[in-house]
Amino acid sequence: MEKLKNSWLLLSITSALFFICGWPTYGHPIFLFLIFIPLFIIEEKINSDKKSKKYLRIWSYSYFTFILWNLSTTWWLINASLAGMLIANIFNSLFFSIIFLLFHWGKKRLPLKGAYAFFISIWISFEKLHLEWDISWPWLNLGNGFSESIYWIQWYEFTGTFGGTLWILVINIGFYETLKKLIFKSDVNIQSVLIKSIKWIFGIAIPILFSLLIYINIEDSKNKIKILSVQPNIDPYNEKYLYSNDDFLENIREQIINFKDQKLDYIILPETYFAEGYGERLNDFEQNDLNLKLKDLIGQFRGAQLISGVQFFNTYSNSNKTISSNRIRNNLWVDYYNTAILVSPEEKTHFYHKSKLVVGVETLPYSKTIMPIFGKYMIDLGGTVSNRVVQKNRSVFYNQKKEIYAAPVICYESIYGDFNTEYIRLGANFFAIISNDAWWGNTPGHKQLLSITRLRAIENRRAIARSANTGISGFINEKGELIKSLPYDSKNVILGEIPIINRLTFYTKYGDLIARISILTFILYFLMAISGRYKNLDSFKI
Repeated sequence: MEKLKNSWLLLSITSALFFICGWPTYGHPIFLFLIFIPLFIIEEKINSDKKSKKYLRIWSYSYFTFILWNLSTTWWLINASLAGMLIANIFNSLFFSIIFLLFHWGKKRLPLKGAYAFFISIWISFEKLHLEWDISWPWLNLGNGFSESIYWIQWYEFTGTFGGTLWILVINIGFYETLKKLIFKSDVNIQSVLIKSIKWIFGIAIPILFSLLIYINIEDSKNKIKILSVQPNIDPYNEKYLYSNDDFLENIREQIINFKDQKLDYIILPETYFAEGYGERLNDFEQNDLNLKLKDLIGQFRGAQLISGVQFFNTYSNSNKTISSNRIRNNLWVDYYNTAILVSPEEKTHFYHKSKLVVGVETLPYSKTIMPIFGKYMIDLGGTVSNRVVQKNRSVFYNQKKEIYAAPVICYESIYGDFNTEYIRLGANFFAIISNDAWWGNTPGHKQLLSITRLRAIENRRAIARSANTGISGFINEKGELIKSLPYDSKNVILGEIPIINRLTFYTKYGDLIARISILTFILYFLMAISGRYKNLDSFKI
C-alpha cells in the first residue's frame, strides 16, 4: 500500500512539473497538453480501488499538484508579503482542487463523455468567475499559458484566452483516453494506440497552422502615431514616497525635453507616477498646481498629449460620505483613486479610474470579516490596504483633431480579456498601458504581466504602448510581437511608432462567448448529475 501511495505522489508531482514547465515566461506550452494526464490516472486508480475516503484522497493529491504549480509560478508575491503570497496561493489551489473533485463526483453520476464535458465546462466557468468576482486572481487561467508563443494563437482574435483553455483541456482528455488502455491493461495493441494518438497530435498542429495562416495574412497599417514612453525607474520601497511631485515633474522634464522637435502624438508616464502624500485632490484638480505645470510642459511638444498615472483622493464628513469611502478618524472619510489622466495644453484634463483592483493591495473584499483576521498580513503597496474607488464603465482618451483614441489601461487590468474589449468598442484604436510592477523586483512577476499583455493585442488587433516604472516599457504590435523595449531596471525613454487600427475582431464584438456557453453547459450537466439518471446513456469513444 505504501508503494502505491508513493506512485500516486509521484504522479501528482509529475502533473505539477508539467504545469510548471509549460508556464510563461520560462517554460514551453507544449507541456500544457499533458498537465492533467497524471491526475486523471490518480483519479482512475483511486476510484477503482476498494479503499474508503476516495474524495479526500483525490482532493489531497490534486491539491498537492495545484499548490506546487501556484507556488512555483507566483512565488514572487513574497517580495511584498510572505503571508499575502501564502494566502493567495493556498486559496487559488483550493479552488482548482475543488474543480477536480467535482469532476470525480460527476464521473460517478454521468456517462463518461458527459463527465468530461462537465469537467471542461466547470473549469472554464471557474476561470470566467475568476475574472469577475471580488477575489479575482486570473493570473493562472490556462489560456494565458500561450502568451510567449503568440504564433500559435493568432486565432485568439476569435476566441480570446478561453479558446486556449478549451484547447488544453480537450487535448489532455483525448491523450488520456487514448493512452488509458496502455496504462491500465497489458494486452494492448500498441500500434493501434499510436495511430489514435496521431489524431491528437493533429489536434495540436492544426490550430497552430491556422494561426500561422492568420499571421501571414495580417496587413500592416500605414496609419501610425509616434509615442514617447518613459521609464523613470523609481524604487517603490525606498524612493517613491521620499520626493515631492515637483521633484518627479522635474525628473520627467529632464528625461523628455530633448524630444521637443519629434512631433510626438503622446508621451506616456507610468502608473501612480505622481503619488505624493495622499495624492492630489480630485475635485479641484483642473486648477491644481500640478495640472497647470503638466499643461505647461506638454505645451512645449507641438500637439502632443500626456498620459500619466496619478493618485487622487477626496474627503468627506459623516454627513456626505460615500459608500466607497474609508474612515480615517471621527468625521473624516476618504476616497482613494488610482487614476490615469490625459493632459492637453488647451483642453480639460480627462480621467480614468482603475477598475480592476489587486485584491489585498488596492481592495479588500469582505473587509468586515477579513480585516479583523488578516488585516495586518495584507500586502501593503503604497501605505494602505484601504479600498479604492473604481470606475464601473470604461472610457477612452481622445484626440479629436487627429481622430486618435487611446485605451487607458492601468497595470493589472491588462490581465482581463473581455474587460478590455469595452475600450475598443468605445472607439479606442490603441492601448496605452501604464504600470508599476516594481513591487515584485526582478522576478518572473513583471515578465509574466508583460507577456500576458501581448494577448490583448491579438484579441483586439490593437497595438500597445507600455510605460512601466522599472520596466519593461516598450511597444507591442497588433500581432502581439514586442517590437521595441527598454531593459528592466533602467532609467530611460523609448520612442516608437505604432499602427492605428479601427476594425473590430470577432472577439472584440462578442467577448467571452466560449465561457458563456460553458456556464450553460455546466448548469445542464450539473442538473443531470444531481438526478443521477443518465449514467449509462453512452460511453466515451476516441
